[in-house]
Amino acid sequence: MDDIVLAGNDDEEIAHITKLLDQQFIIKNLGDLTYFLGLEVARNKSGLHISQRKYTLDLHETGMLDCAPMPTPMSHSSRLSSTDSVHLNEEESSTYHRLIGRLIYLTNTRPDIAFSVNNLSQFISSPTKHHQQAVFCILRYIKGNLGSRIFLHKNSNNELRGYNDSDWATCSETKKFVTGFAVFLGESLISWKSKKQPTISRSSSETEYRALATTTCEIQWLTYILKDLGIPYIELVILYCDNQSAIHIASNQVFHEQTKHIEIDCYIVREKINVGLLKLLPITSSMQTVDILTKPLAVSTFTALKSNLEMQNIYSQLEGGVS
Repeated sequence: MDDIVLAGNDDEEIAHITKLLDQQFIIKNLGDLTYFLGLEVARNKSGLHISQRKYTLDLHETGMLDCAPMPTPMSHSSRLSSTDSVHLNEEESSTYHRLIGRLIYLTNTRPDIAFSVNNLSQFISSPTKHHQQAVFCILRYIKGNLGSRIFLHKNSNNELRGYNDSDWATCSETKKFVTGFAVFLGESLISWKSKKQPTISRSSSETEYRALATTTCEIQWLTYILKDLGIPYIELVILYCDNQSAIHIASNQVFHEQTKHIEIDCYIVREKINVGLLKLLPITSSMQTVDILTKPLAVSTFTALKSNLEMQNIYSQLEGGVS
């Protein structure tokens, strides 16, 4: 590693650190950040676009960028398993491994493909023809959405808000569940995750509450980061949950037989509510943004939830001017 990014609001301090580094290592100051480890940063009057355009275009070696685009990265009816078709040969498996690895890195700026890539990465030890076709579907979706990128608003309130969700027993083989969360600072998406959990749950309420606890820990960590960076924020974080049972467990001061197996998670969420870090609010399932991180969706639903992630098209935005 020989690249480094310095960030701060004190130009003199940044210049001082740069000088100290130059005394130890011969370095070259490239000025304002525009490209770093495949991440591209473009500025306009409204904020920052963080993209991986060049990295995405390099996927042309697969030959799939010449194919017709798809409206979603995964079919709504897709249910993959390790025995759903013929297994790939060694050369095809190697190509599959490389594609999954590259797509995982692309999720740094593309939350819209996070669930699909997470799903397909689970079959990397023994991929089949169906898994290969599913990867090609992601590439075809990317072909039609080369300009979709994360946008960080310049003028936005510093209110943290989070969304969390789970999809119970979605794995056709193990019945393990998928959790997802998204955290916004103002209108800007700053953290997200789609993850298949290592355990099996006997109830949908348990999966929702585990997702709630995971999101709570992420929000706590983000508040520490904001404080370290000296960024003011509204300290009461709004966390939206579409499961009334999970919200009830969080507000109930008495542990019941049905919840003792998630007792630690209960304490984590309840403590953060009591100290004023969190406020839980209900949300309808149709408005639950992180459904896009937990399951394959129909085109209309996927398009609507993707817009909620505040992803923008870099090409249309750059027409407003870049500095």
